[in-house]
Amino acid sequence: MTDGYDAGFLATPLPIPRPVLDVRELTYPRFSVLVEPQRRLAAVTGVNIDGARLVDVPRTGDWRLDPRLPADEQTGPDVYARNDLDRGHLVRRRDPGWGAPAEARDATEATFFYPNAAPQAAGFNQSKELWLGLEDHVLEYAETTDQRVSVFTAPVLADDDPPYRGIRIPLRFWKIAAWQGPTGLAATGFILDQSDLVDTSEGILAAPPLGAFRTFQAPIADIADMTGIDFGALPDADVLAARTVRPDAWRTLDTAGDVLL
Repeated sequence: MTDGYDAGFLATPLPIPRPVLDVRELTYPRFSVLVEPQRRLAAVTGVNIDGARLVDVPRTGDWRLDPRLPADEQTGPDVYARNDLDRGHLVRRRDPGWGAPAEARDATEATFFYPNAAPQAAGFNQSKELWLGLEDHVLEYAETTDQRVSVFTAPVLADDDPPYRGIRIPLRFWKIAAWQGPTGLAATGFILDQSDLVDTSEGILAAPPLGAFRTFQAPIADIADMTGIDFGALPDADVLAARTVRPDAWRTLDTAGDVLL
């Protein structure tokens, strides 16, 4: 099953965001990954989550290269060996795990292909746990309406990201969640900043306590400016602009309760 991200999953059609860069599109069960081959990392991932049909399947699957993509166009195991780097899931393992148990298992196992990973500094401190739980928070909110969420996540592929083992380590990651609100499409965006944790000056990735992950709720328009990605209708659907006096402000998040929806 390689159906990929479904643009018609929500009541309002929502195509997967497109970068201006040349990308390779890979489809998996219920999600897609757009890989930027020069950076060997995803520029965009998109997944459909049906919160009403999520099932709890055992954690199965091993990290592996995707045979549809040349090995030199994806970041494989050599980058993650003998250091403090995590293989950070972009599409989370449980996100596409809904529906019939066999389909849910196949979908969760597909999240272990290397194009769906990006290097993140090790150490699951509070901020990173918050980042991992943002979708759960949005999903709980969305369950009062359509019970469906489409989520887009990727590293910010900046020109000044530090080099390491033939790639460049992203210092920031972005995430946008979209759902069908009472009056139409609604969305919100987040940024995770690991700049304080990354030090490649000696060819290694530094672990805490050098610094900390920082998580922000940020305007989708700012994420578009940072990434050069066309987010279509998402900036106009941003709930942050409607809920704050300063719609251009970034909100530092310490707990999920700090999120404005």
